[in-house]
Formats: sequence, C-alpha cells, structure tokens
Amino acid sequence: MQFLKLLFIRHAESTGNIEKRMQGQGEYPLTEKGRQQAEKLGQLLLREGWTPSHIYSSPLRRTLQTTKIVLAPFQDRSPAFVRDWTNSVSVAEDPEPIIIAYMDDLREFHNGIFQGLTWVEAKARHPELCAKLESTPEWIQVPEAESLVEIRDRAHRFICKILNRHKNNDKLWIVSHSGFLPHLIAELLGMDRSWRISSHNTAMFEFWIDRDRWHLQNENRLNTDLWQIRRFNDYRHLMDD
Repeated sequence: MQFLKLLFIRHAESTGNIEKRMQGQGEYPLTEKGRQQAEKLGQLLLREGWTPSHIYSSPLRRTLQTTKIVLAPFQDRSPAFVRDWTNSVSVAEDPEPIIIAYMDDLREFHNGIFQGLTWVEAKARHPELCAKLESTPEWIQVPEAESLVEIRDRAHRFICKILNRHKNNDKLWIVSHSGFLPHLIAELLGMDRSWRISSHNTAMFEFWIDRDRWHLQNENRLNTDLWQIRRFNDYRHLMDD
C-alpha cells in the first residue's frame, strides 16, 4: 500500500534552550550537545533508510542547523535549497535532488515583548503582566505577540500546502519548533483543539496517510489502515545521553 509519509522533527538543543529563554522567532545557534543530537538523528534515519524526497524547515537558525546536520549522512543526493514556496527547482548535476524549502509558516510563534527573555527577566521588566499570567490559565495576549488564532492559521495554511502539493510515495521531513508542532499535528489530525505536547529536542512524529483517499467523505474516514501514527515524540536515538 502506498502512503504520503510525513516526519515532523523538533530542532536540536539550542543555546536559548539551555539558558531557558523564550526564544520565539529569535536567532539562537545549536549547542555542541545539540549538534550531537542532530548527528545521532541523521545516523538513525540513514540506518532506517528514511530518505526524504522533500524537506520543509523553519528558516530560524536552530532549525536550519538541525536540518543541515541531520541531512549530512545522505550525501549521495545533492540538496536543492529554495526559499519559501517554489514549484520548480532546477539542479543540473542531480536530476532528483532532495528539495529543501525554508518556510516562514514553520517558524516558532512570535512571543512579542517576551522574546529572548528568561522568565526572571520578564518578571523584572513586566511585573504586572507576568503576575496576571501567573494568576490564571486563561489566555492573555502578550503585547506584540501572535495570537493563538494566528498561530493555528499558520499551521492550517502549511498543512493545506503540503497536502495540495504532494502525493503518495512522497516522503517529507518537516523541521520546526516545540511551540508550533502541537498546532501542526492538531491540524493534520483534524482536531478543533491544540494539545500541549512536551517534545524532546530532535523528537520525531511520523504519520502515514493515503493521500489518494484523503478527501473522501465516506466510511473510509474511519478506516485506520489509511491514516497511521507510526511514532510520537520518538527520541530513542538519544537514550544513551
């Protein structure tokens, strides 16, 4: 049976992660440990034969570095890099390159005036706002930040793009961020809520779908042979860390 295979990947550990910063759309490089995490993931995917036909990556530094390192073991195919959305890519030396698209829609959510701060720094600069946020689970809009609806709309837009562009037998890596992945997964699964997922750095979420039957409105929508969750928050490549 043929499937469109989607492998969602969270970026490796960044300097912002270890400093406990609210990174948002700020630029933070990988740590040395993060580079090792990405190398281990690349080696695992190579052993599994999980060679992508297309890669979609957030353009932020920590995701770009992760993508490059994970892809490094697959050197028998030359990658073709494109910015955002390109329908035709010409690479003369390789008729079938792995196409890498840097997608703005895959960026982490913008957290406004909190971007780049630790929570301690945020409380020192914005004590009243932080006190409100700590006092209730209700959503409070942070100044200059994206709203939840805007974040979910980005996820919807991206999922629609890949489903419209790709077909069965395509194999996609989608490299993004811990704060945005739950919205992507919720959109793919057709859920009207976004659920918190505590994803590990370089964790994988793999889904197989029968693209040919995706839009059917009959009982096949309930046929679990056609839509499969193959792994969820899988980071076994790091178990010896």
